[in-house]
Amino acid sequence: MTSTLFKKVDYSLSRLIHDIDNGEIGLPDIQRPFVWTAAKVRDLFDSMYKGFPVGFFLFWSNEHMTKTRQIGVDKKQHAIPRLLIVDGQQRLTSLYAVLKGKPVLTKDYRTQHIKIAFRPSDELFEVADAAIMRDPEFISDISQIWNSGKSIFKLTSEFLNRLNQAREVTPEEEEQISEAIAKLYDLQNFSFTALEISSTVDEEQVSEIFVRINSKGKQLNQADFILTLLSVFWDEGRKELEEFCRAARQPSSDGSATPFNHFIYPEPDQLLRASIGLGFKRARLKNVYSILRGKDLQTGEFSDERREEQFEILKAAHRHVLNLQNWHEFFKCLIRAGYRSSAMISSQMGLIYSYVMFLIGKIDCKMELNRLRKLIAKWYFMVSITGRYTGSPETVMERDLARLREVKDADTFAKVLEKIIEDELTNDFWNISLVNDLETSSSQSPAFYAYYAALNLLGAKVLFSDMKVSELLDPALRSNRSPIEKHHLFPKNYLKSIGITSRREINQVANYTSVEWTDNTKIADQSPAEYFPKYAQKYSEDELKQVMEWHALPQGWEQMDYFTFLEERRKLMSKVIRAGYEQLNKD
Repeated sequence: MTSTLFKKVDYSLSRLIHDIDNGEIGLPDIQRPFVWTAAKVRDLFDSMYKGFPVGFFLFWSNEHMTKTRQIGVDKKQHAIPRLLIVDGQQRLTSLYAVLKGKPVLTKDYRTQHIKIAFRPSDELFEVADAAIMRDPEFISDISQIWNSGKSIFKLTSEFLNRLNQAREVTPEEEEQISEAIAKLYDLQNFSFTALEISSTVDEEQVSEIFVRINSKGKQLNQADFILTLLSVFWDEGRKELEEFCRAARQPSSDGSATPFNHFIYPEPDQLLRASIGLGFKRARLKNVYSILRGKDLQTGEFSDERREEQFEILKAAHRHVLNLQNWHEFFKCLIRAGYRSSAMISSQMGLIYSYVMFLIGKIDCKMELNRLRKLIAKWYFMVSITGRYTGSPETVMERDLARLREVKDADTFAKVLEKIIEDELTNDFWNISLVNDLETSSSQSPAFYAYYAALNLLGAKVLFSDMKVSELLDPALRSNRSPIEKHHLFPKNYLKSIGITSRREINQVANYTSVEWTDNTKIADQSPAEYFPKYAQKYSEDELKQVMEWHALPQGWEQMDYFTFLEERRKLMSKVIRAGYEQLNKD
């Protein structure tokens, strides 16, 4: 008979909270941050109130592990907990935070109070907002039921007194409300089942159990699996990833160097992919997970020595990925490619994988920085405009990295990337595929972003303005209205007046151009034949020719049939994008 590695134990909610407060139950570092929404916490309490099952907890009996986190932000009494939470962190954190009125740290590393309201008259749970906080029908924060130090009789009496001041409450209502509040108070006795894993089970086995159980609920990807291994075998690395991601979300208050940027708020799993791409030249994380566990992919055998060797490779790559100089030098490549901010990034995966290419060129192939910047700018332009890493990103990147596994010099590295770029950006791509890609109304179109990048590269000015597109796309500019706006060349209401009402047809990207918001307001609903001749008078003949080239305006466009205009402008937009890309080569 197969022996089990766990035992079944029943807990009341009050006992669970008591054991957390006393430090008997702790949170191991193999867990993810608190990610539940307040609405999900509300639903948890609603289910418990109705007597529904809400799942079990999985604990690990702890006799040797000391690296633990805590629930909430207050220090616990005991340094080493008796039990560690392996599965059920989100539920238990929610319960603890609400019953004790304690703040928790979110995945963005911010302190947050979870406030759940309860309306006894109809036994309704809601997430507390400003209106609910003022509504006498609600207990605006149910934490006070267990955490105020008052008896349930006194709390009920105070609630009924407030409600009676707002409206008349019948004796029957008072009885029903009192019963509802008593039932809410009694949730502290709600019964949970926990499975306690034996202390004889080691960290790697617990990590495996965690992975398997969570795979049956919220699906974890291979990056989650590897982050789990980091927590067990290299906790400092995971913490560095998390701290880097936190710091990337806000600028420094004292002017010191930080990962903050205008392109991406990275997640730990994204930076992990970059480390794995640099260190192992791999994109398929499934194999890397096995490698980091010390598995020989040929024999299937595991080895502690092999695991340590692979972690050393990962650690070295990790240092380069989190190096602030490398991080910000890479963003210069994006700026060099004409991309100015996250508003022009259609694929974060494309950005991260391009960062891997930058690091391989800089660290492994020792390419001179100016040369590398130009090469990666071209690479990113190609990656973005073709959507190279949007369909099957791991498969495509695995293929790209395979070409670089034996490359150790700058010239060969450049040849490999240039060949891929050349194979992608063919004449057929520019003249056919790109024109077809521009036939879209999607505001997230990579081709449309590339058009703006090309305008930046060409030093183009905003239509009807003396300001450059690149100047008004500066992410540092912030105001009530965007300094640059997408203008319908054929205004929406004008199109509707001539019978074109489909949003997809009206919002074609070929109907958009960039103008300053003041001009957008002035043009309003005028037809092109009305407003364009007035603005065209501002320019000399040569200036007008240049403006029309930049903004891909066909000759006599203002008099064209709308659909003919769209067709002709897509061709011209493709030419502008190509001219922008060729500017990278010229420079």
